[in-house]
Amino acid sequence: MDSRDPHEVSDEGEQKKLALMRAFVEREDPASKEVDDLMLRRFLRARDHDIAKASNQFLKSLKWRRASVPNGFISKSEILNELEQKKFFMQGFDKKGSPIAVVLAAKHFPSKSNLEDFKRLVVYILDKFCASMPGGQEQFTVIGDLKNWGYTNCDIRAYLAALDIMQSYYPERLGKIFLIHVPYIFWAAWKVIYPFIDQKTKKKFVFVEDKKLKETLLQDIDESQLPDIYGGKLQLVPIQDS
Repeated sequence: MDSRDPHEVSDEGEQKKLALMRAFVEREDPASKEVDDLMLRRFLRARDHDIAKASNQFLKSLKWRRASVPNGFISKSEILNELEQKKFFMQGFDKKGSPIAVVLAAKHFPSKSNLEDFKRLVVYILDKFCASMPGGQEQFTVIGDLKNWGYTNCDIRAYLAALDIMQSYYPERLGKIFLIHVPYIFWAAWKVIYPFIDQKTKKKFVFVEDKKLKETLLQDIDESQLPDIYGGKLQLVPIQDS
């Protein structure tokens, strides 16, 4: 795993690979010229500095973006049903300056959600996070709250779709994800999901014991930036209002 800080200055070897990658992708797709080195570097690091793999995945992401987000962004009007469920929130920053997301998993019901709309919601959220990051910051932190999560909330297709979008088209954006209030029945779903998580991403999941919840979160998030429902000072703000 590349343990370097995401906005740490690249070493000489990485810079050379980055230059080779840029030359290749710009030949293949002129739209690559509009992308900065930080984005290319994220793809390069996500593929363990394999130029061919990183380049192919990046070019694939450009095609995906043109097809899935033809207007350049997802508007609220496209995902009103998903937003009305108020299951995603964004406010505050962790101690590294990463924006924080809170996901209330028990508010998601597959019976009320369309998979394509959910995918658009994921893109809307990820784009919102990327746009909110302060200069020099490339990653976000997630608190995945599974309190009251049950079988009626379980949506393997949606979980795998979100995972695929994040890993394939927004590599190295996730800094860490805390899974809290994890019920026993969730482990059945986790066993299905786990094989689809790449090795780098697996290391970013942190399962938190209820008795150590605030203590664990405060290691990464200052109390002034922690949501009040976890003992902090900030009220939850729905993603569309943040």
